[in-house]
Amino acid sequence: MKSSAPGKIILFGEHAVVYNRPALAVPVNQVQVDVEILDSDSAGIWIHAPIIDLHAELNSLQSDHAIGSVILKVLSLLDESPSSPNIQINISSTIPVASGLGSGAAVSVALICALSSFFSLSLTDNQINEMVFESEKLHHGTPSGIDNTVITFNKPVYFIKGQPIETFTVGKPFTIVIADTGIPAPTKESVGDVRKLWEKDKNKYESIFDEIGQISLIARRSIESGQPEMLGDLMDHNHSLLQQLTVSSPELDKLVLSARDAGALGAKLSGGGRGGNMIALVNQAEANQVAESLIKAGAKNTIITEIK
Repeated sequence: MKSSAPGKIILFGEHAVVYNRPALAVPVNQVQVDVEILDSDSAGIWIHAPIIDLHAELNSLQSDHAIGSVILKVLSLLDESPSSPNIQINISSTIPVASGLGSGAAVSVALICALSSFFSLSLTDNQINEMVFESEKLHHGTPSGIDNTVITFNKPVYFIKGQPIETFTVGKPFTIVIADTGIPAPTKESVGDVRKLWEKDKNKYESIFDEIGQISLIARRSIESGQPEMLGDLMDHNHSLLQQLTVSSPELDKLVLSARDAGALGAKLSGGGRGGNMIALVNQAEANQVAESLIKAGAKNTIITEIK
């Protein structure tokens, strides 16, 4: 039994989304997590995940282990004890870990889908999404819910915390270059630091969040109406607001400027910031040129993805 789940990027709205402003995220199908479940001759549930150097039997893991807790959650729906099925779970991934591409949520989605199929559970996307969100809470404290939603539904998502999920359609495909700084993105830390700033001067930061929320709204309309070229200026504006929130970094700023210099229509950091990824909107013909410039400017890796 096999299942896979894509990565994701946040186009607009990171950090402001924690304060109930809208954010936009889209799936990235050029990278993915694959999960395969096989019957096994060995007793127990064996997990092989070379990406995180994990080769263990389920009962040997801590109860709050990221992968173990997801498996236990699914087993609880079966009334199976963790030792009853003898299976091997193989997990592989091309999504870089801790880079803002949603690797943790993608593992959980692919794992739950594979287990659901293997045990004929027929879980709905909404049920899978809810289970993955619970798992995200274990590991990120107060996650926004974006990662699990966009990856579970594999569609662009317009997201406001605490409100019903809205997926939407892309009026005209557009191309994004993603570049990884190679620096792990400390999301928990950057979210905490933004909260401290907000607590000291709520009026100032609420107005920044308002501006970011407005950008997300205009961006959604631009995408739906088939005018993605309008996203470039919105990205540039959003990045400057994220700089004001202190969540950019010299490495991210360098890549953003390099992308613009190489012909990108706009560029910004994506995700928690202070590491992880930046994204650039490009004309498809210039995608390779921009990607090469980003590598020269210090990016460890680039992905060219078409959003459609």
